[in-house]
Amino acid sequence: MDTITNLDEQNQTTRQRVLKTLLLRQQCTVNELAEAVQINPISVRHHLNKLEAEGLVRSFEERHGVGRPRRLYRLTEAGKELFPTRYLRLTTRLLSQLKDQLPHSMIIQLFAQMAKDIASEYEESLKDLPIEERLDLIKRLLSQEGFSVEWEKQGNEYFIREISCPYLQVSQAHPEVCAIDQTLISTLLSLPAKKVRCVLNGDTNCTYVVSQRAKE
Repeated sequence: MDTITNLDEQNQTTRQRVLKTLLLRQQCTVNELAEAVQINPISVRHHLNKLEAEGLVRSFEERHGVGRPRRLYRLTEAGKELFPTRYLRLTTRLLSQLKDQLPHSMIIQLFAQMAKDIASEYEESLKDLPIEERLDLIKRLLSQEGFSVEWEKQGNEYFIREISCPYLQVSQAHPEVCAIDQTLISTLLSLPAKKVRCVLNGDTNCTYVVSQRAKE
């Protein structure tokens, strides 16, 4: 009996880790989940099949370069509701009240100022750093703010991708919140960041582009 109980507890813990990973990353392949929760892909697939049957996870195919499409998994609304939402509801209501009382331009300005205030805390850490060292430091700093970020260089441009965003659920009702991360990236880099992809438009992630030429 103890062995069965321990196995049930272990499965429950793994299940929670799978769900939390999907909450943070928004969507993952089986292999990405296996790496994140540190179990083999066969076991991950077993958990995902059960979670799909319970209506907590859904899967879909996505074209990814040449070859067969890859299968991705993400939480359903029911899956998201497993996590505490009281603060989310309060935040959403507060923003609704603000938007009723203030002009749209002032709301955007408010979020932009919040980002600048956050950036000011890191100003000394970024001072005089070359852009790629700055990007690496920004990646670490943004992770402290709840973002998961990757970047890559293509020619004279840098592409900054948000793998997960702490404001995602709020931004679905109040897209003005997106001014925070865009302003934060622009301020920390001292370069304008242009958004070229957005999850609110159906893209898999939000992507910003900055160019070294902007300083020239």
